[in-house]
Amino acid sequence: MPPQLAASGTGVVLAYGPNVAVDRSDFAIPAGALTAVIGPNGSGKSTLLHALAGLLAPRQGEITVLGRPPGEVHDRVAYVLQATRLNEVMPVTVGEVVAMGVQLAVVIGGGNIFRGIAASAGGMDRATGDYMGMLATVINALAFQDAVEKAGVPTRVLSAIEMRAVAEPYIRRRAIRHLEKGRVVVFAAGTGNPFFTTDTAGALRAGEIGAEVILKATTVDGIYTADPKKDPAAVRLPRVSYIEALNRGLHVMDTTAISLCMDNKLPIVVFDLTRRGNIRRIVLGEAVGSTVSGDASAPKG
Repeated sequence: MPPQLAASGTGVVLAYGPNVAVDRSDFAIPAGALTAVIGPNGSGKSTLLHALAGLLAPRQGEITVLGRPPGEVHDRVAYVLQATRLNEVMPVTVGEVVAMGVQLAVVIGGGNIFRGIAASAGGMDRATGDYMGMLATVINALAFQDAVEKAGVPTRVLSAIEMRAVAEPYIRRRAIRHLEKGRVVVFAAGTGNPFFTTDTAGALRAGEIGAEVILKATTVDGIYTADPKKDPAAVRLPRVSYIEALNRGLHVMDTTAISLCMDNKLPIVVFDLTRRGNIRRIVLGEAVGSTVSGDASAPKG
């Protein structure tokens, strides 16, 4: 009985546009073996690993991983970035996070286009303003989807307000299935209801899909006692409990969102999105930014 193969390829041709990186390659990698791909720079090593991870489809030939096409085994294959060491200046794209075996869902806001609360302060009906803000999030979600898919990562936009011509309707089980298939899921149109913020939509969707953590992307490196851009005496708080965040009004997320996270024991990591490498560090388990959880004590170990 021949040994089981972890991966194999026959007549594999891999290319980026007109540039062929791997030309008619045959290979067989036995299961349980530590296998090295060796060759000079430009010989196609990283390209082959991308194909094994399901990030690049062969132009010709066939690749199987665990007896199936690479795109069908996302939950059993991980790809770690090539580098002499992992460092903070190495950016991690959405595609690279997904390739590391992480299921990723994104909740998009629309404040750069329209803010319902600001409009209602100017006299507009609050519900109307909120609906307009939800539509703004759909515009941003489509732009995000286009950018991510141009990087070769399959993405699906699920909207809480039905608009089937541009997005799928939000259905919880469909969202989970997309994630299981290695697709990035973008949740748009908030909760579909006025008077609820994007933060609340994020906490709600995270609970529905069984997320392990919420990553709250900001332009500061965590939670502070005051706005660090305005108050030089502001102190960063590395760990905060849900109750402390609510009682002190720390502006992590709105109170409804924090309460939802507390009820579902869902930790919140507040981090600086503008600092390159932060997402990678969080995915790899490093302490980044500030964490809101049921226990505000410092972690052991």
